[in-house]
Amino acid sequence: MATRQEFSDFLGEVELRAYKQALFAVQDEHIALDIVQDSMTKLVEKYAQKPLAELPPLFQRILQNTIRDFYRRQKSRSLWVTLFSSFLPDSDEKETGYADIPDSLPVAQDFSNENNPGTAAERAQTLEIISKALETLSPRQREAFLLRYWEEMDVSETAKIMNCSEGSVKAHCSRATHTLAALLEGKGVK
Repeated sequence: MATRQEFSDFLGEVELRAYKQALFAVQDEHIALDIVQDSMTKLVEKYAQKPLAELPPLFQRILQNTIRDFYRRQKSRSLWVTLFSSFLPDSDEKETGYADIPDSLPVAQDFSNENNPGTAAERAQTLEIISKALETLSPRQREAFLLRYWEEMDVSETAKIMNCSEGSVKAHCSRATHTLAALLEGKGVK
C-alpha cells in the first residue's frame, strides 16, 4: 500500500503529462483540467490501498476512461441541444456564450533552462508543429502513441489501458508514427 506521501508524490509527478494528454484529446484547457482532477480523485478514492507500482497503469486507464466519458456526454448533450434549439427564436442579437472559446489552445512550454533564445524558439516551434500533427491523428492512434512513446508504457500495459489487443496497439502506433513522420517531414522537421 502506498503511503500518503508516495501517493502525493505520484500525483505531482504525473499531473503535467496527464494534463497535456487530456488537452490533446479535448482541446480545451478548462475541460482538460477537470478531466485530470476527476481522474486523480477517482484514483485516490478507489485505489488508495494499491501498491505504488500499480498506480501508473491504473491512473492511465482512469484518465483514458474519463476522456471517453467526456466525449460520450458531449455526444448526448449535442443531441439534446440540437433538438431543443429548434424551439429558440431566431435572432441576430442572441448571444450564445461560446464566442470567447478559442478553437485551439496552445500548450504552454517551459524552456527556462535554455541559454540560447534561438534554440528555445526553435524547440517551441517544433513542439507546436508536433502538437498540431498529433491533433490530426484519430483518437485511438493518438491514445496509443501517447501511452507508448510519451508515457513510455509497454505494449501489454497500453493494451490493458486501451481495452484492446496488443496487435491493435501495435497497428495504431505504427499508423500514428507513419502519419506523424510524413506530416513532420512535410513541415521540414527531421
